[in-house]
Amino acid sequence: MGNYDPRLLELAYDAKRFILHMRSIIEIAPLQVYYTGLLFTPRSSLIRVGYFKNIPWVTMEPKVADVWSLLIQTLEGHTGIVTSAAFSPDGKLVASVSRDDTVRLWDTSTGKECGVLEGHTGIVNSAVFSPDGKLVASASEDTTVRLWDTSTGKECGVLEGHTSVVNSAAFSPNGKLVASASNDNTVRLWDTSTGKECGVLEGHTDDVYSAKFSPNGKLVASASDDNTVRLWDTSTGKECGVLEGHNSAVFSPDGKLAASASWDDTVRLWDTATGKECGVLEGHTSDVNSPVFSPDGKLVASASNDNTVRLWDTSTGKECGVLEGHTDDVFSAVFSPNGKLVASASRDNTVRLWDTSTGKECGVLEGHTGGVYSAVFSPNGKLVASASEDYTVRLWDTSTGKECGDLEGHTSCVNSTVFSPDGKLVASASWDNTVRLWDTSTGKECGVLDGHNSAVFSPNGKLVASPSSGYTVRLWDTATGKECGVLEGHTNWVNSAVFSLDGKLVASASDDNTVRLLDTATGKECGVLEGHTGGVKSAAFSPDGRLVASASKDNTVRLWDTSTGKECGVLEGHTNWVNSVVFSPDGKLVASASDDNTVRLWDTSTGKKCEVLKGHTRDVWSAVFSPDGGLVASASEDKTVRLWDTTKKTTIEIIETYDMIRILKFSNDGTHLHTRHGILQLKSSLHAGGNRELAHTLTHSLYVPDYWITCNMKRLLWLPVDYRRYCSASAVNDTGNLIVIGSRSGRVTFISIDFTALPAAYLQASVP
Repeated sequence: MGNYDPRLLELAYDAKRFILHMRSIIEIAPLQVYYTGLLFTPRSSLIRVGYFKNIPWVTMEPKVADVWSLLIQTLEGHTGIVTSAAFSPDGKLVASVSRDDTVRLWDTSTGKECGVLEGHTGIVNSAVFSPDGKLVASASEDTTVRLWDTSTGKECGVLEGHTSVVNSAAFSPNGKLVASASNDNTVRLWDTSTGKECGVLEGHTDDVYSAKFSPNGKLVASASDDNTVRLWDTSTGKECGVLEGHNSAVFSPDGKLAASASWDDTVRLWDTATGKECGVLEGHTSDVNSPVFSPDGKLVASASNDNTVRLWDTSTGKECGVLEGHTDDVFSAVFSPNGKLVASASRDNTVRLWDTSTGKECGVLEGHTGGVYSAVFSPNGKLVASASEDYTVRLWDTSTGKECGDLEGHTSCVNSTVFSPDGKLVASASWDNTVRLWDTSTGKECGVLDGHNSAVFSPNGKLVASPSSGYTVRLWDTATGKECGVLEGHTNWVNSAVFSLDGKLVASASDDNTVRLLDTATGKECGVLEGHTGGVKSAAFSPDGRLVASASKDNTVRLWDTSTGKECGVLEGHTNWVNSVVFSPDGKLVASASDDNTVRLWDTSTGKKCEVLKGHTRDVWSAVFSPDGGLVASASEDKTVRLWDTTKKTTIEIIETYDMIRILKFSNDGTHLHTRHGILQLKSSLHAGGNRELAHTLTHSLYVPDYWITCNMKRLLWLPVDYRRYCSASAVNDTGNLIVIGSRSGRVTFISIDFTALPAAYLQASVP
């Protein structure tokens, strides 16, 4: 190895990252490696540099990172929220627990799924490896605990006996027993070799949510909603202590003490040999969330909703430090492996480091934009990983307090993080149904556009407006993909944004009950339309730009004068939320779509209702006029699109769709409908003068139905997880060649296609 070429080593490393990053699509459609694989790989990747030739039919490429991020791989497969992940003792496997009723096993070196542990008939609440890593025990709401062989993924035991939800399971230190905690108010002990029940620990009077073995395996501590922690002798099943008023407990490293936390603002110490209380640690002024022992057992740290962490001497019960600095509830505290530091995670969006010998703060780890649920030290104590409701995990250097990795990619809250035994990996579990593996030593990811979840083009196609869960609307230049304006001021979720026909204004509709107007030339706010008593779901400009119509959860449509911001009409009649509103081409009518299953037509000059279009059997999400105003098309949750004659007020065509359509737009010639699910060909079109003619042949159409960009409903380009659309967050420009995708991760992605460069054979057959 002394004569190896470092360039070859670097290439091998890069190739491994590439394969792991694109594993999913390699297995599904290998030829996509040449398209998606290279297109979405960091620009400095040696594989991309060496093999990427501009794809002739992609004329605008998505923005990607310059270098590999810390994210090694996203483990996809679960169909429900992933609540936790755990490494096997040797670090070679990860077990992930999901609300899809399964546990999945993953190979950490390849990311390959190596077992779907199916059998539970209810949500799985927890899973844990045996000390030797040969078994996994899973606890479920189906009232059972199941044992699984990690080498085969086969079920090797169903532990039945509980009569209600099982919340957790734990192996004894020697792996011979499993303790399970249940809502039937009991803890049960099971022999792992036979699967037989060998003890029912009864005494709790409410749900039991956890059970833990002492380090020597002789005791079990169970915590319950009856506000007690109970100690049990595992050899006899007898109760040997009741810790009253407390809701959680941990054993000291030598097993001689237990510490319990309570809503009575105290921590209590208990002698595990006698079950007697041997210390009441008083000082907190609010609920104590969790106590934890230092590695040598000499200290206890307690985190509290009084914004502090307190340190206690276990030999005397005396307080020896009040760690003050947090400005909100402290969720948890944890000691470093050598016991010299404590890390605390808080609702104030920070993690703080404290010196246990002095009680002094020695680092404020700032950067999260949401509450921090937990913080955990790496095995060597050099890093801290923090999990937050801002969808990220962050890595911090404990010697400097500096952030050394922002692990962005999850698209929902991160529930938990855990280091592998060797500290080289972090696994994070999230509400976005995925587990992600991160390399703790290398790479950084480029920035993301936080929180934006949909996109709409300006009439000339030069701008895109994207509303956000972060209460803003942002403008983007489609030529460059750069941000060119921010509308701030909303105090709640922004539901939609729409351009005026001349492109000079944007109207944003928000759950703060207002519509705000943005001047696209300056990027400045130029009006706040107030009056609705419920969230505003959408807004529309009249053709001449003089009016805005807004649709609201208060069951009304309101008309506004754009020059003055004054309300000039309240259109009342709907009996449920109004989802969308649109003007007719001549501006004389407004059509509104509602959860009351109807579309209503209104006269804009009088504000009077002039027709109710009935026929849909579920919520109607949108309505749109044909270019000549002779037709209205409406899309409903009943999976139909209806075409209405606006003069006769009758249905002239019903189109059944394979999916629920939310967005509709007529083609310029009125012969077909653009949707986010492709193009709907109309059997006939109504042109000015009332002549009904056959619709014309369609041209190419782009759409993002799920994980793919499709062309003419055939799979064209696979999207990696961080680039996939959120809800209905994709838009195609009027010429049909530019698609914009808003991802839950916050990215706004632009991809332009040249149809003339697409091989005819490729368009004629779907990608496998």
